Amino acid sequence: MSADGSFLPFREFRTSYSVVGEDSDLERLPLLVLHGGPGSTHLALEGLGALSEQGRRVVFYDQLGSGESDRPDDPSLWTVETFVGQLRSVREGLGLEWIHLLGSSWGGMLALEYELTQPEGLASLVLNSTPTSAPRWAKEAKRLHDELPPDLGAEEQENEFFRRHICRLEPQPEVLKRSREQFGKQVYETMWGPNEFTVTGTLQGWDVIDRLGEIRVPALITSGRHDECTPALVEPLHRGLEGSEWVLFENSAHMPYLEEPARYLEVVGEFLDQVEAR
Repeated sequence: MSADGSFLPFREFRTSYSVVGEDSDLERLPLLVLHGGPGSTHLALEGLGALSEQGRRVVFYDQLGSGESDRPDDPSLWTVETFVGQLRSVREGLGLEWIHLLGSSWGGMLALEYELTQPEGLASLVLNSTPTSAPRWAKEAKRLHDELPPDLGAEEQENEFFRRHICRLEPQPEVLKRSREQFGKQVYETMWGPNEFTVTGTLQGWDVIDRLGEIRVPALITSGRHDECTPALVEPLHRGLEGSEWVLFENSAHMPYLEEPARYLEVVGEFLDQVEAR
């Protein structure tokens, strides 16, 4: 992940991580970033490292089974509990006593699961394109899929779905190609399924809507107008997290941090400042 090949231990495995802003002001809280997938990498989110210009550290890591972290061949590992445990180990290993936590897509699901364990030292949540219910996601994803041209083959359908609802930039950013090369296919297929619109994995019954009231930290929700995580999926999150702020990026799909990067950094940076000013 980083030039110096930084790793932390997790169980008998290694977690690859990097920190932007090592020489930052220790008065500013670090931002810990959780990538999506399950099975993707931190690479598409690296632009968030610019938030270190606020004087804070920005910490990235690759989840087990993907990126440059260890990739054990063991489908039984791919559970929510594994990834919550890895998140704890990163905080402990880097001494991150107080943090802001940002999760995108599956990373937001992981952030919700982690916060529901009531950890200490969490100042805020930033949740990008985060569902609260896999069954509801599956229903919306089928609706979006059914709107695709019917004459497309299976691979063409996936490509068109990606172009419409995941990242609308053309040509596709090089960082997404690099991320795909390190994708944890076993993790994704075990937990989610063969593609975004076919949810057959162990998360297919996942739903935390009724537990959102247990989360008390300030929350910023972001999503795109053309997002596979549609407004119908985001609304229960916004409603369930009391006092949360929701910013909809009109020219984005699932990755506003790539599709509208300047505005995304501005929105997130202002939110982190506001939380710390309180």
